Amino acid sequence: MLYLEFLFLLLMLYVGSRFGGIGLGVVSGIGLAIEVFIFRMPVGKAPIDVMLIILAVVTCASVLEAAGGLKFMLQIAERILRKNPKRVTLLGPLVVYFLTFMLGTGHSVYTIMPIIGDVALKNKIRPERPMAASSVASQLAITSSPLSAAVVFYLGKITAMPGFEHISLLDIICVTVPATLAGTIALSLYSMRRGKELEQDPEYQRRLTDPVWRDRILNTTSTTLNETLPKGAKKSVYLFLLALIVIVAIAMIPEIRTIGTGKAISMSLIIQMMMLCFGGIILLATKTNPQIVPNGVVFKSGMVAAIAIYGIAWMSDTYFQYAMPEFKAAITDMVQTYPWTFALALFAVSVVINSQAATAVMLLPVGIGLGIPAPILVGLMPATYAYFFIPNYPSDIATVNFDVTGTTKIGKYYFNHSFMVPGLIGVGVACLVGLTVAELIIR
Repeated sequence: MLYLEFLFLLLMLYVGSRFGGIGLGVVSGIGLAIEVFIFRMPVGKAPIDVMLIILAVVTCASVLEAAGGLKFMLQIAERILRKNPKRVTLLGPLVVYFLTFMLGTGHSVYTIMPIIGDVALKNKIRPERPMAASSVASQLAITSSPLSAAVVFYLGKITAMPGFEHISLLDIICVTVPATLAGTIALSLYSMRRGKELEQDPEYQRRLTDPVWRDRILNTTSTTLNETLPKGAKKSVYLFLLALIVIVAIAMIPEIRTIGTGKAISMSLIIQMMMLCFGGIILLATKTNPQIVPNGVVFKSGMVAAIAIYGIAWMSDTYFQYAMPEFKAAITDMVQTYPWTFALALFAVSVVINSQAATAVMLLPVGIGLGIPAPILVGLMPATYAYFFIPNYPSDIATVNFDVTGTTKIGKYYFNHSFMVPGLIGVGVACLVGLTVAELIIR
């Protein structure tokens, strides 16, 4: 019966993935109700901490966007790319990586991607090379950001393991930053020579013969440099960076967050507190109109992500808490003999549910229950990103649409798409580097 119930779980995840976004969350709600009232499973835990972190980070980042700070950051990124146009395939993914690292979300890619494509096209570089690599890098970097819900969830669970109470947020990102950065560089180097040169690409040549496409290709101009920024744009960025510094400082010095009873406040609460606090500071310091905050891309995308995680993680926790005794007995030997196989489980789940945080909430407690060592759990964190495998994630679809040359595409056989090889290289290298670095740091 457990296997049938597991197949039901996968079915609900699959059905939800066909709708994506909020659909994924509410369809999971159907699955949760069936698990509880039909299969008679005890109700699992809703991912309240993860959702609150996402809400707090998205709120602060949305205030930053409304204040013009995100546009200011994008203008800096564009200047870097346009000053080094021949290196766009290497610099594009790195620029997107650092934007995600600072914001805790990869949704800034929607604004920078047309610029990356424009720089590539004007320098006769196959746009697929930097664009597909940048889309993958924007999501791979999420497991490196100190504002990421997945990172903070990992921190909470790892520090609850006996002997690892001393592990800090800095320890975690000291593993994930070099790991994901190495993965980003590796996939960028691969991308520099991938595919045919632009003049030899049949789809590009076909579009040049079409008057509509030819006009779009020859007259494409995407830039943020001529846009006027609000007066408080720079100030909002400096304040947001200060928020990051404060969070990392508090994480490094536990005494700061030891209040009253002598028990340290969890980093989950610290991040929620600081993000709301600095969101308010940015709002007041820049005199931003709060009514425009919910209208930005970051706010809308973040709220959708929170709802999706709400349903997915609650449904999944209900099943795994119920099935853990038999599940553990069935695969403990395999995982204990080959702990790296846990990466395959992370990868497979992420393919379906499109979220690092939801994947972590769903499977990290399982890994801990199976007795997988903490360094391995942290080192394999990049494997929580695998939704490039099925090209239905919004950033991938948007990237395909932004490439007017048609070189970035979903292939005839669906899985032979532009993001597959960069994704496999990026995640594979990140996991290998992560395992190596984690053995030195997570002790």
